[in-house]
Amino acid sequence: MMEPWSMPDALLPIALVAHAKADEDKLGTALQRLAAEDPAVRIEHSAETHQLVLWTMGEAHVDVLMDRLRHRYGVQVDQVDVRVPLRETLAGPAKGHGRHVKQSGGHGQYAVCDIEVEPAEPGSGFEFVDKVVGGSVPRQFIPSVEKGLRAQLDKGLSAGYPVVDLKVTLFDGKAHSVDSSDMAFQTAGALALKEAAQVAGVQLLEPIDEVDVLIDDDYMGAVMGDLSTRRARVLGTEPVGTGRTLVKAEAPQLELVRYATELRSLSHGTGTFHRRFSRYDVLPAHLAAKVTAAS
Repeated sequence: MMEPWSMPDALLPIALVAHAKADEDKLGTALQRLAAEDPAVRIEHSAETHQLVLWTMGEAHVDVLMDRLRHRYGVQVDQVDVRVPLRETLAGPAKGHGRHVKQSGGHGQYAVCDIEVEPAEPGSGFEFVDKVVGGSVPRQFIPSVEKGLRAQLDKGLSAGYPVVDLKVTLFDGKAHSVDSSDMAFQTAGALALKEAAQVAGVQLLEPIDEVDVLIDDDYMGAVMGDLSTRRARVLGTEPVGTGRTLVKAEAPQLELVRYATELRSLSHGTGTFHRRFSRYDVLPAHLAAKVTAAS
């Protein structure tokens, strides 16, 4: 009996798009075959960034995979920048007024709703509270307001990323006996949320990973200096065997996209690292401005 060997983690992501429509039809099958023959490859279809990401071992591994796709399977692909799944939330409490009134021939559209929004605890998601009194918003249209809010949260309020950790309270509104409808109140809810976001301001959140870096002591200074430039927070170090050190840190995923290649260069091929998701944290304002402008 032989113990199964453990494969190293694939830590260098590359995002792929088909070069042409003909390549798009063959890409899925070709990638499945690549993954079947190479256990060091991991394929990820990101529902958040809508990207096809290939996790690889390094630049040489990427070259081999691209050559196989091109010559063995006849598929041409282009590499694009890997997008990190950011989030949005509101910077503070605010009120929003949504008014969707349109009159045209026949039935029009009429819906008005007033909401209060406030940031919620990290990780709590979205909470909708109904505090309408007196029937200002008919009971059958209150779920419509919530549906419109959820749709707008998925679309984002600033840079197109999903909005999280938010409490929304519907406390007032108006309806019309003929022109009010489910779609009208969905639209009014989304408009109210947009107005509240303009008042409160939107913060971008970035994912933070816990990172364990194992390096030779000879390269300790270079690796620690590099981590500081990546906005990493070193949590501690501990010796591992003779002449090796394990560095524990927290670092933003935005700074780790190509870390597998750069750590190999810094440590002359002797360093390794592992990463795992920890939490979301506020993206610094100067970086958030760049992301918003680019979106």
